[in-house]
Amino acid sequence: MSSTDTPTAVGDAPTLAARRLDGLADRVARSRPADDGDGPSGDPDVIDVFAPATDERIGRVPACDADDVEAAVERARDAQAAWAETPATERARVVDRFGDLVAERREELLDVLQVETGKSRRTAVEELFDVPTGCSYVASEAPDALAEERRRGVAPGITTATVTREPVGVVGVISPWNYPLTLSMADAIPALVAGNAVVLKPDEKTPYGALLLSELLEVAGLPDDLFQVVTGEGPEVGPPLIDAVDYVAFTGSTATGRTIAERAGRNLIGCSLELGGNNPLVVLGDADVEEVARGAVQACFSNAGQLCLSAERVYVVESAYDAFLDAFVRETEALTLGTGYDYDADLGSLVDADQLARVESHVADARERGATVETGGRARPDVGPYCYEPTVLTGVDPDATLACEETFGPVAAVTPVPDAAAAVDAANDSPYGLNASVWTADRERGAEIAREIDCGTVNVNDAFLATWGAVDAPMGGFGDSGLGRRHGREGIQRYTETRTVGVSRVGPLTFPERIPTDWFVRGAFAAMGVGRRVGRSLDAVRRRLSRR
Repeated sequence: MSSTDTPTAVGDAPTLAARRLDGLADRVARSRPADDGDGPSGDPDVIDVFAPATDERIGRVPACDADDVEAAVERARDAQAAWAETPATERARVVDRFGDLVAERREELLDVLQVETGKSRRTAVEELFDVPTGCSYVASEAPDALAEERRRGVAPGITTATVTREPVGVVGVISPWNYPLTLSMADAIPALVAGNAVVLKPDEKTPYGALLLSELLEVAGLPDDLFQVVTGEGPEVGPPLIDAVDYVAFTGSTATGRTIAERAGRNLIGCSLELGGNNPLVVLGDADVEEVARGAVQACFSNAGQLCLSAERVYVVESAYDAFLDAFVRETEALTLGTGYDYDADLGSLVDADQLARVESHVADARERGATVETGGRARPDVGPYCYEPTVLTGVDPDATLACEETFGPVAAVTPVPDAAAAVDAANDSPYGLNASVWTADRERGAEIAREIDCGTVNVNDAFLATWGAVDAPMGGFGDSGLGRRHGREGIQRYTETRTVGVSRVGPLTFPERIPTDWFVRGAFAAMGVGRRVGRSLDAVRRRLSRR
């Protein structure tokens, strides 16, 4: 293939052209003239972007440096001042229009998403659908979430307390390659509606989706310079970005998250981190194993397992183990692999050679320790250079790498346990705590067990959409799975600073001049006692009424 030939991965895409990707690359925020893209591969000023489905180079984007980041943040900061003065309702309307545009331009977005991630069309649709859904929620909820709020004053009737929320300024968003559209916008959209500017650093493997979204934000009416995209390697771009912004939202590995949290702490800025997981799936003895098996393939193999919410450890109560394993293996073997732009394939490709090597090494380690491959366990270069079969293992040693670390591939380990209590203990035997699921015929019991699992989100009779899709509820991890929450009001308000304004109607609150101090102290404590007793009585009444 000559250097002027269109890569197969791009040429096969229904709506995409190589020149379109080149045009998107021109949107990268630079402090110097852009490279013309004709330099040799390996040029330090550019980054080659490859299609996982074919391992072809599909384009190049600038390799930004600290100067580029500083200039982008400065432009964003200049634009943010006027945006912060814009009413929240108008900011919400811009986001709502953006959500409409994402839905209207879905075919091009799906093509870009598939080209740069290698995921199946089905998975791409699931990801894309999430963006306008999130926009609708944020646009509807933000004006109230950001409004002034009256709180109880120190002396009701004498003082007032009002809480206002102000944008933090410029938010740095560092997004991953596995869900590059939804995981960038889930952080950027609430930040923008809260009155902030955003500088987005997408993963260097998946820059084009972020650049296309930046174009659509502009069309939706977002002011110039308010949303900037800088592309480049993490070690080069990440540190200056953290040093320049007022808040950092990161999705990625736990190791990188620790580094980001440390740097943010030194700078005394806030951060939210959605990090790794080694998520458990619990099957109780009364569960419908056929239904659970269908749910488990979604839980374990969506996006070829490259999903932070994906289940990797499956614990099954012994009475249901054999029947579940048979059904799960059967459902897994029915899954199809493919890299096309139609809806035929269930699973697409892993993202690159490193990810394939990680999956292969985890499976090899488990087998060396005595695990049995019930199905799968092979790379499939006949389908794509980085494709790997969905894999079910049994007899996995608790000290095996895939039992202790996140594999981030289409691999699940199924383990029998004596009862529900043992399943909960096994589920909690991990430093991670991002997502879990419980499967049972008794939904109330399932909800009770869910409360015993140390994860930020726990689903009953569903893989992950029951919690992730509940955009009004906060989402995030325990332990090594992160800090902070996205979604819900919490996901909007994290990008604000609160200011409390207290007003006294009687002047300074101090000891009165015309009453002996000892009299005043005795009277004040007597009044406090009465107030506390009345308060407890009112609280008890409220609790009784709430239970009816």
